[in-house]
Amino acid sequence: MSLAQLHYTSAPPGPDGSGFRFTAVSPGVPQTVLREAEQLIGYEPPRDLPARPDTEELKAFPKAFSCTELSDGGRLLSRSVYTGADYSGRWGNFHTHALHLPPGTRLPDGALPITAWESPRWADATPPDGRPEPVDRFEPSGLLRRDGLVAFARSRADRLAAFFADLAALAGEADSRQIVVVERDSADVAQWIALACAVLPRERAHLLTFTTYTRRPQQARQQIVGVLPSSEPVGHDHRFRVHDCTARPGPGPVADAWADACARIWTAGRPDLFRGNSGDLGPLAVAALVTGVPLRADARAAAAHWTAAHAPTVPEETLTALIAALTEASGTGTGRPATGAGGARTGAGSAGGDAWSRRSGTAPTGTAAGATGTGAGASGSAAGADQPAPGAGGTPSGAASAAGDSWSRGSGTGPTGTAAGASGSGTGAGGTRASDSGAGPHRTAGTPLDHEPAALAALSARLDGQVPTAVSAPLAAHVLAAAVRDRGPLPALGAGSLTPALRAELARDLAPALRQGVGDPTEPAAGRPLALLRVADLLDVDCVDALPGLAGRLARDLVSGRPADRAAGQEPEHGSAGAVSVAGAGTDPHVDGGRVVCPPAVLDAVHGHPALRTALFGALDALAAAHPPGVAGRLAGCGLPVPPSPGFPHLRMCLQTAGAGRTGDRRARFHGLLRTAGVSPHAAPDVLRTAFQLVWPDGPPGAEDAALLLSELGSDAHRLAGTRDALVEAALAAPADDPAVPVLAADLLRCFTTELRPAHRAPLLLLEYAGLLDGDHDVENWVDHVCGLRDGAPEPVPEPVTRRVYDALARRLLAVAAPGTEPYAPPRPPAPESELYALARAGDPGLLAAYERVARGDRVAERLRTVPGYVAACFCDWSAYPRPHGGWETTRTTLLAKVLRPVVRALPAEDQRAVEEALHRTGRGRLDAYRAWNRPGALGRLAGRLTGRGRREDRQAPWTGDVEPPAGGGRG
Repeated sequence: MSLAQLHYTSAPPGPDGSGFRFTAVSPGVPQTVLREAEQLIGYEPPRDLPARPDTEELKAFPKAFSCTELSDGGRLLSRSVYTGADYSGRWGNFHTHALHLPPGTRLPDGALPITAWESPRWADATPPDGRPEPVDRFEPSGLLRRDGLVAFARSRADRLAAFFADLAALAGEADSRQIVVVERDSADVAQWIALACAVLPRERAHLLTFTTYTRRPQQARQQIVGVLPSSEPVGHDHRFRVHDCTARPGPGPVADAWADACARIWTAGRPDLFRGNSGDLGPLAVAALVTGVPLRADARAAAAHWTAAHAPTVPEETLTALIAALTEASGTGTGRPATGAGGARTGAGSAGGDAWSRRSGTAPTGTAAGATGTGAGASGSAAGADQPAPGAGGTPSGAASAAGDSWSRGSGTGPTGTAAGASGSGTGAGGTRASDSGAGPHRTAGTPLDHEPAALAALSARLDGQVPTAVSAPLAAHVLAAAVRDRGPLPALGAGSLTPALRAELARDLAPALRQGVGDPTEPAAGRPLALLRVADLLDVDCVDALPGLAGRLARDLVSGRPADRAAGQEPEHGSAGAVSVAGAGTDPHVDGGRVVCPPAVLDAVHGHPALRTALFGALDALAAAHPPGVAGRLAGCGLPVPPSPGFPHLRMCLQTAGAGRTGDRRARFHGLLRTAGVSPHAAPDVLRTAFQLVWPDGPPGAEDAALLLSELGSDAHRLAGTRDALVEAALAAPADDPAVPVLAADLLRCFTTELRPAHRAPLLLLEYAGLLDGDHDVENWVDHVCGLRDGAPEPVPEPVTRRVYDALARRLLAVAAPGTEPYAPPRPPAPESELYALARAGDPGLLAAYERVARGDRVAERLRTVPGYVAACFCDWSAYPRPHGGWETTRTTLLAKVLRPVVRALPAEDQRAVEEALHRTGRGRLDAYRAWNRPGALGRLAGRLTGRGRREDRQAPWTGDVEPPAGGGRG
């Protein structure tokens, strides 16, 4: 196929005119193309070169080699040279030889446009016959050969990464800013363009437009514009990113990992790695590492992520070489390649490249068949790979922008990140996106260097069990050693993840760090220390000395329900019960409705680590003995197994009662817990205390249960267990109507005669005395005795105690039976008049209130309605001792009016007569007083006299039978 050619220069007059015109055009070139090409073709000589150069001086003028996109989608590939004077002797003539490439047409053999630089096919003058010679191919010049480009790249090593970063932004179509390259020779610009076309995907390189020289860069349409120092400056024009290679490079590294990797590959002399380049950083980084090109951490992370995503297609030779490179470059001592793997840095590179060519077209573009070694310039310490390529971090002066800035404005079709943690919607491992034709290189967008450990861990997890252990073990060992030493996330490794030699080496190197980490009190116990213990188990490292401290912290965390420290970072969870897994902050115990959810890592340790299980159960048992209800509440539903018997009785009881309700037969539960403990409370009294607190966590037991427990177990067991005070509290806090309280009080006074505190003794004596009063025992001086015990107590007597004894005293004074007495029990004997007088004389508000409360009760009302003699007795009592005793006066008048009067008025005539007969037997005065009180209206008049509201002061006559006569002398 012959390409359409154009020649343009200043020519003598002819059919097409004179001056600058097309002097030779291949047939078939459209006029529209000619008109557009004439606007693009031009040449202005540099200002600093001779105005009238001789033949030798003309050779120093720059060549303007350009590839420009036309409006129809085609390309114009042109070469313009300065020729000096034209036919008329006027200076400023030039000659342009151009090729027209219609849309979809390329150079022969698919050669890139830049390869035609200074090809012998270019003409410096118009053909003599005016007809272009057919061109079917372009022989490249020697300038763009591999060795020459490598030498040029090394000479510009301090500027490569910044240039490639701007190229990536330009190729990604995310930024339309042009790249301006300032060189002293247009041939150097051509070499920059050749470097750029090599690193770009092939399709994208075909679309790149450029010119090696122009004096007016502002008017250039190409993407890469070459200028001389004497060309017009672009200043701070935002449309351009300037790389001035005649000035000192700017400081600072380039954030673009893809650009940095490309720079390192060129300076290592391995441009063959770009062959078949898809633009993804991942496969390019793999190819570079396999062939010995050192890369920095973010590029290594991208290589690891890409390999993890494509692991099934990666040959073992390549994996071996890659793992050797990754582990060596990361700089961790332990985890070196197994014997024989070290040679992969040289010879394995060739094998890896050959394997790639045989197995996958999408794999890393590899070395040419048989390529060995690292290439000239590839040597250098791998430990320094985290540093930018020599000078690669230089940001060009002028308007050149940092790669990070261009990337931050990039679109989704531009370069994408691949390192761990790089956000984005790309597919593939770690955010690596598949390459699209012409979409530009994909790279790592601002990937932090510290993401390499996560990438290596992900690769190790992906390879574990999928490839031979001899291949994956060095990486697993490296990741594990780095995680232990650098306090990073621990990988999930199984027993078959490491070779015996590597396991022994890791055990020797990591033993101190593992022991220190397991015993670290600053870490959540269920997090890193527990994970390190699993690592120690995997490596057979003895950490028995650290187990008690770890178990104690685990127990405290479980019982306290301390939440995870999220600020410490979330680590991946373990893979299986038999694998060393991460148990980071995210697996700390947490509270769920007041209960602790036991971390899976703790449960795994309990089931799989006997020494830790024993220590943990011992620590939990001690906490359970100290605070049984709290431990039982926290451990309810946590999933911990019940320890086997014998041993750990307190923990066994807490787990047995965890989640049990507080209703039902508590005494039966109490005895069940003692059986669960597996030890006699007489031999180990503390289990009695634990069971006691578990069954009655919210207060003392009932009086009946307390009395039975005291009777069944004896006082010695309660004394040693420290539950005596709980039994006392059961008596003092029991309801006033609990019939078992007096019995319990008497037993406590009998069993703990010399041990009771004075504050407890007085209330217990009152409770015992209340039982004597209700039991109609022969006791004297009721009121004085009760008041004496109450007033002699060193502390206020509890209200339930005083209420009980007051009610018992009131019932004895009113001769009514205690609650719970048989309905047909014989009536109680009447109280001595001296006791009623003692009550009236004392005027104690509490006693009088209890007396009135009982008098208003159902039992008194029932006797008043059915026993006329009881009505007469109550009338005698409630009409005695008026006025001098103020509290009693109010109580008795209230009872006469509110209790006795309604009953008397409802009595039948027969019962009325019986009441009067009973009063008559006590004395004529009582009968007369009753009849006067019982007359209609009499109660109102009596109430008025007693309260002082009547019109006159009625005087009472003396009443026969009063112990103390009323005030006044007569009835009046």
